[in-house]
Amino acid sequence: MAEGRKPKFDPMELSPEERWKKAKEICYDQLAVRSRSQDELRQTLLRKGFDDETTETLLGKLVKAELVNDATFAEEWVNARHTHKGLSKGALVMELKRKGVDSEIAVQAVSELDRESEEARARELVQKKLRSLGAEVDEQTAIRRLLGMLGRKGYPQDLSYRVIREELQEFGAESAILDDALHSD
Repeated sequence: MAEGRKPKFDPMELSPEERWKKAKEICYDQLAVRSRSQDELRQTLLRKGFDDETTETLLGKLVKAELVNDATFAEEWVNARHTHKGLSKGALVMELKRKGVDSEIAVQAVSELDRESEEARARELVQKKLRSLGAEVDEQTAIRRLLGMLGRKGYPQDLSYRVIREELQEFGAESAILDDALHSD
C-alpha cells in the first residue's frame, strides 16, 4: 500500500465471519465487471488489507466453484484484446503474464491465433490507419506512423514491413523506402 494512504476499513478489525463476507463481496464485485485471473483477485484483496489465509482460502473456493479459471480468463482476454485492440500474440502473452497468468496458460491461449489471423488483423489496422492519414502525409511519415502503430501492438518487424509495403502498394502509394529496407537484409 502506498505510504500515507490507509484503507477505508481495516479488514483485520472485522470478525472472521465479517472479514470473509467482505472479501467475498469484493471478489464478486470484481467478477461482475469482467473475468479476472486468480492473481488479479489476490492482489486486490491484499491491497485492501486482507490476510493471506483469507485470500488464499477464498481463491481456492472460487476456483473450485469454477468462478475463477485462469485458462478461461486467458482465452477471453486474447479474443477480446486481439479483436478490439488488434494486439499481436507476443503483446497478449505479455499482458497475460502481467495479470499473473502462468506462462504455459498464456501461450496456450494465444496458440489459437495463427500467423494468418495475426497478419489479417495487422492488415486491417494498416488499412484503417491509411484511411485516416490523409493525402498530405508523405510516404516516410506514413511508414513511420504505421510501423509505430504495429510495433506498439507487438507485431513482429518482418510482418509489419511486409504488410505495410503491400498495403501501401494496394493503396496506390509508393513503398520504395520499405522495398529498400526489406531487400537490404
